[in-house]
Amino acid sequence: MTDTETEAADVQPERAIDEASAVVDDVIENVERVIVGHHEEIEHIVTTLLGRGHVLLEDVPGVGKTMLARAVARSFDGTFKRVQFTPDLLPSDVTGVNVYNQKTGEFDFRPGPIFGNVVLGDEINRAPPKTQSALLEAMEEEQVTVDGTTREVPQPFTVIATQNTVESDRAYDLPMAEVDRFMKKLRLGYPDEAEETEMLGRVVGDHPIDELTPVATLGELTAARRTAADVTVASQVRTYATRLSTYTREHAQLGVSPRGTLSLLRAAQARAVLDGRGYVVPDDVQREARAVLTHRVRTDSDRTASDVVEDALATVDPE
Repeated sequence: MTDTETEAADVQPERAIDEASAVVDDVIENVERVIVGHHEEIEHIVTTLLGRGHVLLEDVPGVGKTMLARAVARSFDGTFKRVQFTPDLLPSDVTGVNVYNQKTGEFDFRPGPIFGNVVLGDEINRAPPKTQSALLEAMEEEQVTVDGTTREVPQPFTVIATQNTVESDRAYDLPMAEVDRFMKKLRLGYPDEAEETEMLGRVVGDHPIDELTPVATLGELTAARRTAADVTVASQVRTYATRLSTYTREHAQLGVSPRGTLSLLRAAQARAVLDGRGYVVPDDVQREARAVLTHRVRTDSDRTASDVVEDALATVDPE
């Protein structure tokens, strides 16, 4: 038995792990009724939900970013809200606004679309930073403050945002403070010939998203989140994650923040649940590192952020 397994003696009951893993498997299978291919990306989004994080989907238009987010949201029986980000969108269009009620003589709060269990921020980089910042408090603290009054967002709560990588002259860069709040940043890429042909066969008539029904309740998702949060992370694994982050700080202009290290371990906990384990092993960290760490790194040389993360994985000893 390894040191990691020895320290993981007090792990989650096997039944709880099995139940959480079953929820994840059901959701992934449900999403794949709509989305052809991209199994790894679907796993990443579902483990983000399990790890209490948020995900940013970045790619060219038309590869299924929005459809993927909708399919994941429809797999649960919670509330799904969508924000179409545009240059004229105001922060209050996201968070909500107080409206004067002439009958009562008081102000009534009308909640914005941020008050949902799964919130899709479509083409988030089309809105100016001031509007984008309306998401920051909700993503980090799971609450929204409007006119001095703070309200909690529904639980569970996850933001799935999309941004395209073309027409940069008509878009805004996401502030680093916002990028850092996304647990993962994913790219879908173009499907191969067989995947695209199968996709066309599914959608030329009625779109399968219209018939997609929930396969998990909010209670089941909440329970699965609690199970993932209680997955044991041994000191050896915590040290390994810290060393990976430290490597990026020492070899890039901007390295991974402590929030990024925490996100890596939460993602690894969710990955362990997906694999039916009540404890994290270094392989879980390695499988999640690229999606969790790369978008948090900035370089000032010919080396890319991906190069830095790959070097960290190749150099830092997990033992």
